Amino acid sequence: MKEEINTVKPSSGAGMSRIDGRLKVTGAARYSAEYNVKGLTYGVLAGSTITKGSIKSIDIKKAEAAPGVIKVITYLNAPKVPGYQNSKPDEKGPLKIFYDDKIYFNGQPIALVIADTFERALFAASLIKATYNEEAHQTDLRANISKAVTSNDGGEYKRGIADAWKTAPVKIEQEYIIPSEVHSPMELHAIIAQWDADDRLTVWDKTQGVKDAQSGIAKLFNLPEANVQVNSKFVGGAFGSALQTWPHEVAAIMAAKVIKRPVKLVLSRADMFTSVGYRPHTWQKIAIGATADGKLVGITHEAAGQTSSYDNFAEGPTGISGSLYACPNVNTTYKLVSLDVGVPTWMRGPGEATGAFALESALDEISYALNIDPIELRLKNYAETDPQNNKQFSSKYLSEAYKMGAEGIGWKDRDPKPATKTKDGWLVGYGMGGGMFGAYRGEATVRAVMMADGTLILQTAVSDIGPGTGTAMVSIASEAMGIDPKKIRFDMGDSSLPPSPTQGGSAITASVGSAVYDACKDLKEKFQQLIGNGGTDKLDYIKVLKQHNLPKLEVTTTSHGGPEQGKYAMYSWSVHFIRVNVHPATGVVKIDKVVCVADSGHIVSPKTARSQIIGGAIGGIGMALMEEVVIDHRYGKLVNNNFADYHVPVNADIPQIEALFINKPDPYINALGAKGMGEIALIGMAAAVANAVYNATGKRVRELPITPDKLIGMDADLS
Repeated sequence: MKEEINTVKPSSGAGMSRIDGRLKVTGAARYSAEYNVKGLTYGVLAGSTITKGSIKSIDIKKAEAAPGVIKVITYLNAPKVPGYQNSKPDEKGPLKIFYDDKIYFNGQPIALVIADTFERALFAASLIKATYNEEAHQTDLRANISKAVTSNDGGEYKRGIADAWKTAPVKIEQEYIIPSEVHSPMELHAIIAQWDADDRLTVWDKTQGVKDAQSGIAKLFNLPEANVQVNSKFVGGAFGSALQTWPHEVAAIMAAKVIKRPVKLVLSRADMFTSVGYRPHTWQKIAIGATADGKLVGITHEAAGQTSSYDNFAEGPTGISGSLYACPNVNTTYKLVSLDVGVPTWMRGPGEATGAFALESALDEISYALNIDPIELRLKNYAETDPQNNKQFSSKYLSEAYKMGAEGIGWKDRDPKPATKTKDGWLVGYGMGGGMFGAYRGEATVRAVMMADGTLILQTAVSDIGPGTGTAMVSIASEAMGIDPKKIRFDMGDSSLPPSPTQGGSAITASVGSAVYDACKDLKEKFQQLIGNGGTDKLDYIKVLKQHNLPKLEVTTTSHGGPEQGKYAMYSWSVHFIRVNVHPATGVVKIDKVVCVADSGHIVSPKTARSQIIGGAIGGIGMALMEEVVIDHRYGKLVNNNFADYHVPVNADIPQIEALFINKPDPYINALGAKGMGEIALIGMAAAVANAVYNATGKRVRELPITPDKLIGMDADLS
């Protein structure tokens, strides 16, 4: 293998549209809840009305007697799940649904009603009444910070001297808080479960990884993996919420086993707030010290995030402070606070998105203390090698991204003095924030079949949660094989297909894309072997198959990284620039312009890549200005578990977003030179908005979201 493994020229298919676009806009795309299965029944969950304790009694008689009801399942009559029996009684882990009488969070499922229609199941679920042995609960992160315990996952890190920031001539120390945020995909989580035999199961499930779902379900129900068929052809957004097998999926499978008929279970929007994870409420404190000319002396980053009492989740928000800038002295601590809430999970840009809000806000604050432009400060502390291990980066063009984004937003028009620039009675401010995320490449297998009519069929088990995976793979194959994209079919979302990674962590294009490329290369070599050395550069696949009387030619190729994965530090990078208008009397913030620049290697599918960046930017704007789970801590109950009260951005909130790409191939990560961008599209955006608001108003909001009441309720800090 040569030192540089990149062999692909930039794609000529810059204008290729989504291969599934027409299916989605016409309603022909079929999601997990939309399959017509013979004998289908409908399940609805009933939830706990207390936050901690145990069930004293549960009355299901009225529900059982309601029209159309087939079965009501509770912990009293639920069949035993084999996988549950292997765990120790007090062992932390995923919630075991209908396992015992214990209640761990408000809204925890206590019963499942199965009926012949959804409406009848919904009505019957409302008839279930339970009494409880209620215990004192704790749902307030701030009130329980003193109980934080150092995480076993990324809990502590140190290089150089701890707390070296204290010795610096210029320093700041501040606290930053993000509330819990929910994924809020358009598609509700849903599953249809059907037992084809006592030991054979088929599910149509909303999942980001059909192979992981297959494995998880097989273990829980003690089945051979090959006997579990998982289908997930289309996923209407997930953002991390479908990365694991959740209790409602187990409940549907359990119910289908009991009644010996297929069961469909679709979560309500309220259930989506408690049952499939969320970004955890997190407190952070960052201290930064620098020399008078702007060289960083030390960074100390502390964080405490909430987790559940029954299961631990650690997203590691402090890691970014050890990696993004060249700073000789860094120490970080990450702790968890166990509360009586549902367990959090990965949410787009996990860890880094949380940490970047604090780090990039703090860096902006010290830029004002130093009287140095925020971009200049970043360039003064630009990391040429990975600060954590001194490895060479496989590629890094972040300095070019700073320049490109600054030109796009008109950074030269920014007034370095806050609260001075106005337009039409509104205060105007500019802000920026950067991000980084690991560039990963996992193992993937692709079957490539060239049919006699020239149709190329590509098959692998990957899911597509919305970024346009199929489109990117077809683009890669079209380029590699030299055929029209319309002659290529990409099969996915089926656990019987060759294995591929779960879609998460911005790794699919680098992983599955590499496998597609390698499979196409192997297939071309197989054709070349048929025609011998006398073949032409341009293969006529139809002609070769006809000459050899073959109905098709196929290969199955497994692709993975080599030693370069350990030799180089591999990351994707981003920088976001924001211009805001803030009304001085009402505190209303309007996003006026957004420019995002991604340094993520070769852009395989420009149209869908642009959509990825725009979607992430919108998510970051929501994080900055709107999104916040609110709990009434007296009862431990969510009070805004709906889209009327939990605000997400709508079209009126979002201006035209300019998505720009460095588009330089990474020479080491894979033959495509492609790296992930799904996470970096959001990481750093919330800080960019907060920094722009400060530049406009002189008011530094360190607790998200930045709402009008916070702005009008505080004085400007122009010191």
